[in-house]
Amino acid sequence: MTPNEKSKVLSEALPYIKKFFGKTIVIKFGGNAMVDNKLKQSFAKDVVLLKLVGMNPVVIHGGGPQINKSLNKLGKKPLFEQGIRVTDEETMTIVANVLNDINKEIVSLIKENGGDGKSYSNKKTIGIIKAKKLKVQSKSIDLGYVGEIVSIDPSFMKHLTDNGVIPIIAPIGIGNDNKIYNINADVVASKFAEILNAEKLVLMTNTKGVLDKKNNLITGLIPKEIRRLIADGTISEGMLPKINSAVHAAKHKVNTVHIIDGRVEHALLLEILTDQGVGTLIKDQ
Repeated sequence: MTPNEKSKVLSEALPYIKKFFGKTIVIKFGGNAMVDNKLKQSFAKDVVLLKLVGMNPVVIHGGGPQINKSLNKLGKKPLFEQGIRVTDEETMTIVANVLNDINKEIVSLIKENGGDGKSYSNKKTIGIIKAKKLKVQSKSIDLGYVGEIVSIDPSFMKHLTDNGVIPIIAPIGIGNDNKIYNINADVVASKFAEILNAEKLVLMTNTKGVLDKKNNLITGLIPKEIRRLIADGTISEGMLPKINSAVHAAKHKVNTVHIIDGRVEHALLLEILTDQGVGTLIKDQ
């Protein structure tokens, strides 16, 4: 990049840096961005830069591809109901171990790129998320150790924002029964965005965003349009928890929610610090 090009990029980014200074940005990190080394470095650099320019990024990560790989090694076939992983006791152990490894890797990447990451991924630190067993309407379906959020302790954020730390949070919670529960990462990210009064929620995925039936990107959606797309089957399977989480956040005063293509290098910065965007914008109205 030439000096003139760098100057142009900076001048375009400055209004967004000023606009979002001091604001909390909740990011769900998932998809190809988590398994491609170049994209992992790109993501870490983006998060550290957001922190350096005065924003407060909070990272919630998934681990679907890595969990599936570990299950396959043991001859266990991944099972899903309505886009949610069915989690028996053995699977829960695998999920917890994989998520803890991923969490530590992200913290390491953040530190390699000049930031300070704080891990929330083991039984001691996941106490910030209180959970209970998720029950679905169909009595014939038992999701096992899949949880829903009962409460989140937001007090951890003051210490982290005061000390310049970036929290890296695994999507698992602990119940009153002292058992660990697997929670959909999009759901966790949405709830954190709500309780932290986040300016933005960014959900990274393996597609360009929400697609229509011809696989064209839909750049903007409101809840009424989303209900229609779910009803006609355009939005289905793994996109359902993501889109429902996006709507929940938008309805709970998160200013904007973005579903973006994590396969694009520096997708996070492109979405937050430019006007071009790389995904679908979801607003309450």
